Amino acid sequence: MVTAEAAMVIPVLLLVTVALAWLVTLGIAQVRCVDAAREGARLAARGEPAGVVTAAVQRAGPAAAHATVDESGDHVTVSVEAAVVPDVPLLDHLPAVTLRADATTTAEDVDAS
Repeated sequence: MVTAEAAMVIPVLLLVTVALAWLVTLGIAQVRCVDAAREGARLAARGEPAGVVTAAVQRAGPAAAHATVDESGDHVTVSVEAAVVPDVPLLDHLPAVTLRADATTTAEDVDAS
């Protein structure tokens, strides 16, 4: 009787473990998106070129992170978007999850001296 119960519970526990691992992976990727957006906003506020901001976002963010810089008035907003594909064996048939993070900061005055 114990064998039958174990045969029923072990696959469920395995699936729950894999799902929790995927959720942790998504959480880590979201934190990386937030960090990348903050880094990009900091660089854009200092007046760095768009290529430098994009390179920093791709370095700090998850794979295939895409940055959008919006300069309006004295504020700079950087939006980072990344599609995270599950690479977990039992979840590889699921679609990608798109994560997004924004960071806004005040543009710095750049002295020409």
